[in-house]
Amino acid sequence: MDYLTGPLLAFLGISALVIMTPGPDTAVTIRNTLTGGRAGGVATALGVATGQAIWALATSAGIVALLVASEPLFLAVKYAGAAYLVWLGLQSLRAAFRPATGPSARATTRPLTPSVAFGQGMVSDLGNPKIAAFFTSLLPQFVPPDTASFAGLALLGLLFSLLTLLAGVLYAGDRADRHRAQSLAGSSRPRRHGRRSAGRPWPQACS
Repeated sequence: MDYLTGPLLAFLGISALVIMTPGPDTAVTIRNTLTGGRAGGVATALGVATGQAIWALATSAGIVALLVASEPLFLAVKYAGAAYLVWLGLQSLRAAFRPATGPSARATTRPLTPSVAFGQGMVSDLGNPKIAAFFTSLLPQFVPPDTASFAGLALLGLLFSLLTLLAGVLYAGDRADRHRAQSLAGSSRPRRHGRRSAGRPWPQACS
């Protein structure tokens, strides 16, 4: 009972602060929510949580300690994750500046499927070595005193992943609702203008 009212509450508070801090995973979730809707954002959040679960299990097994101890390997993972985010950003820019006025252009635009969004979220998280450093440095501070090291670290890491998933689902839903409201507001303006102009007489061609 003392653990539930002490270290566990402290862990939940710190986890909430870390999860609410914007980072690469948040950027990928926003991007996929805007391009794939609520389903894309939720799938991305699930992928991020899956990546965190993998980090948590690797931390529990002591594998992450080797990653953190090896600076070249740590930097390699860091730069690979940064390169992946840059690649996603370039894809978004290319799609934004690509002309999509004709039906053929719309047909070439590939919708973001939940499976692709899930993979992008998981790769984004696995390419972020800060999660590895976070789990390695913080999780051992909150392990229950009478629990085996692997089980305690795994439970806390999976709890953090679950909190991340819940926050991501809520965030994706909020972003999707805002984006839909903005789209509806923007599309209603030309319609009102069209209705106003419908009553005006068109100029006759000069004969």
